[in-house]
Amino acid sequence: MKLFKSARVTGTETLSPPFAKRRLVILSSITLWLLVVGIGLSVLFSYENTPGVAAHPAASWPVDSQIQRAPGRATLVMLVHPHCPCSRASIGELALLMAQSQGRLTAYVLFLKPAGFSNNWEKTDLWHSAAGIPGVQPIVDYDGVEARRFHATTSGQTVLYDAEGRILFSGGITLARGHAGDNAGRSAIVSLVNAKIAEQTETPVFGCPLFDDNSECRKPNHERNEN
Repeated sequence: MKLFKSARVTGTETLSPPFAKRRLVILSSITLWLLVVGIGLSVLFSYENTPGVAAHPAASWPVDSQIQRAPGRATLVMLVHPHCPCSRASIGELALLMAQSQGRLTAYVLFLKPAGFSNNWEKTDLWHSAAGIPGVQPIVDYDGVEARRFHATTSGQTVLYDAEGRILFSGGITLARGHAGDNAGRSAIVSLVNAKIAEQTETPVFGCPLFDDNSECRKPNHERNEN
């Protein structure tokens, strides 16, 4: 009678060394992938929810500003870097804000144009989107002179003044960086324009720096006008 050795040990299965090694490599790869994805999502979430530097504008309209306040109504000013992808959401929220303000608001969007940059550098899709909103006028802010008058350093910074030139609101009108949707800033401005009252008059502003030469918003140096 032939005797056969069983390949099964009581209660367990023995895995050949090559198979066990492959399984270990696969499990290690999956663990590493999950770790990388988790870190990436964490960094992205942190970036999207980290506000820029908020402005601290004066209590009244800057006397040296070349922007004319609208007579007899509130005036809104938004400061934008024309190459800031985050500000697409701000422009989109501005369109909703203007529709909800029922014609009681005049708005200007000031697009930064640093000295030495080429013609029409500021005429991006953001410019054309702002120009298409009823009641909104886009204006070139040469070298950020007006932005500095309003103490703005972050793209998307929005300020609202009443008919007498007193500040009513300062902050951003998006929920997070590049994210459209209901938010405290838009709600506050609509309430201030329509009902003259709001629970909140300052909000975080989400966008790229206006004056940081190392910002991702900046176009490469070869787009400067060297003439």
